Amino acid sequence: MNFTEEQINRYSRHIILPEVGGKGQQKISNGKVLIIGAGGLGAPAALYLAAGGVGTIGIADGDEVDLTNLQRQIIHHTPDVGRPKVISAREKIQQINPDVNVITYQTRVDSRNILEIMKDYDVVMDGTDNFAAKFLINDAAVMAGKPLIHGGILRFVGQIFTIVPGETACYRCVFLSPPPPNAVPTCKEAGVLGAIAGQIGVLQAIEALKLIIGIGKPLKNRLLTYDALKLKWREIGLKKNPDCPLCGENPKIRSLIDYEQTVCELK
Repeated sequence: MNFTEEQINRYSRHIILPEVGGKGQQKISNGKVLIIGAGGLGAPAALYLAAGGVGTIGIADGDEVDLTNLQRQIIHHTPDVGRPKVISAREKIQQINPDVNVITYQTRVDSRNILEIMKDYDVVMDGTDNFAAKFLINDAAVMAGKPLIHGGILRFVGQIFTIVPGETACYRCVFLSPPPPNAVPTCKEAGVLGAIAGQIGVLQAIEALKLIIGIGKPLKNRLLTYDALKLKWREIGLKKNPDCPLCGENPKIRSLIDYEQTVCELK
């Protein structure tokens, strides 16, 4: 380990875990995670990844902080309203842990920039709020061979699963294509319990750390859903779809697609 005494103290609760130890913490410190979306899911995930010592955290988001965000996007505070989300998030991460290198992308990801943005990262995390972005991120991650952690929330429910290209089902294996416009209510229309974002976002951070260290059993080919009203978890087994247009035996999708974006899906 090439840690200072201060860093050993900071990460001591990780280091004493037999499954992590000094070698595992070194992997975390060398790890690079890209979070696309600095909102409800990306906010808690970023805070815990930073606290845990992930060496490089990339944050991509083109939006500014809105007052309605503060009910669930805990990385942003009241004085941040009107400021770029990536700047607000970077400041909070650096306050938690100055060891972390934060790279910001103040832009909306699309087919022209996403592969360039994600190329240097070990793990990609989807914290976006619409189907168009989720399909784009999935397709780019599969094409780039990057592990992807999907998360989504709406009303009182959330879901998460981990995609490892070439090994597991991808997002299209499960959902195939975006729904028609207005087929799914937006968060603005349907509402969302703020704390759900924390629960799913933290699970995404856990999945990222497991992948970086190489421990445990990630949510590969397993969709985990959560109903907060019933306080009930459900695990659904997934399988690679041999007819998947992206990762199947005869893929038809060979370039990235920019679908029309709706306002909000699961975030």
